[in-house]
Amino acid sequence: MALCSNDLFEVFFRLPAKAIHKFKCVNKLICNLSEETFFTMKQGEHSLKMHDTCFFLQPELSSLMHDLKVELFPLPQNKSSSGVSNDVMNFLSKSTRVLASSKGLILCHTRSNLLSQFFICNPITKSWLPIPSPNQDQVEEEKHEVDPIMVLVECPNGYSQNYMIFYFQGPTDWSSSFPCKFFNSKEGLWQQMEKNFFAGGRNLKFNMPVCCNGAIHFISDCGTYFTRDSKFFMPYIMSYNLESGTTKMLQLPKDATWDFDDDSCDMSIFSWGKSSICLVKLLKSVFTIWILTDYESQNWLRLLMVTTEEISLSEMKPKITAFTVMNSNLLVFATESMIYNYDLSEKNYMKFEEICQHRCQSNKLYFTPYLDSFRVCGPAARSLPC
Repeated sequence: MALCSNDLFEVFFRLPAKAIHKFKCVNKLICNLSEETFFTMKQGEHSLKMHDTCFFLQPELSSLMHDLKVELFPLPQNKSSSGVSNDVMNFLSKSTRVLASSKGLILCHTRSNLLSQFFICNPITKSWLPIPSPNQDQVEEEKHEVDPIMVLVECPNGYSQNYMIFYFQGPTDWSSSFPCKFFNSKEGLWQQMEKNFFAGGRNLKFNMPVCCNGAIHFISDCGTYFTRDSKFFMPYIMSYNLESGTTKMLQLPKDATWDFDDDSCDMSIFSWGKSSICLVKLLKSVFTIWILTDYESQNWLRLLMVTTEEISLSEMKPKITAFTVMNSNLLVFATESMIYNYDLSEKNYMKFEEICQHRCQSNKLYFTPYLDSFRVCGPAARSLPC
């Protein structure tokens, strides 16, 4: 029995973008349907409820002077996802850093001697929307040194074409006070927040923010440059409320701070559900994971402790170069040549899988989760020049 266009609409807007693209090639009705504005909007809104299906992998900035390659991989259970064409990946790899990602859109920074430009991009639809620089002088100074501190945030109304970008400008003095601006996709302008973000005494890991409970959270480094009587002696999490602009410090679980001064210690935070935080500590070859069970009282629960030997990696004495937690149920990590995932879900708890090899030649890598969708960059979006 043939399906009418209404039936097709109800079925297809719920599919991943790559699957829709495949059907477009063999069915004219689906091709026409997928190009309708309302269909694109509905598929984009539905994507806000979906889990990430892929991840970008790129080297640390300091090692990029000779190689700007960006790689994209699907998770094992989403082999049919991605759908990003080679010409788009080549475009991103020429001189672009992927700064952030959110439900099908990626925030990018073009890095070259001639150009410093920000843009929102949908790699699936090959569309992009240039974003004005929040502070041209500051951005030019930072262009060849560090990634700009920018966070891509979903607006609370859940409208797929509405997002916000927060930019934290590095202090011009020796203080730890970061002026903050935000960009609303509806208005297309940068606006100054009334209050600065106070980072505390330690350096923060700005490349892995967690947005929950109306605030952006960053974890500090594990350096040993404070005395025991300092409130910044132990590593911590610092949050910035997106509405009030207030800063708040969150303490880490006590057992997470044991041996924090070890040279091999690396701690990072990731989203856990819609309103909590996951803390991952890598010490030598041991992963330990905690979940923030009560945000207000700052109570943590240890979820897992596992060594790379127990995981039984195929490599001998592997060096972990990056790790992340995706969709609140997968620990994904990279060695110098391979990528693996370790399941944290109740159904497949502690299931281990080898994902693939990678070609990022760096001692330090960064993961950026990604979801393939038809989400629109904005009303003035244009086609990618690739």
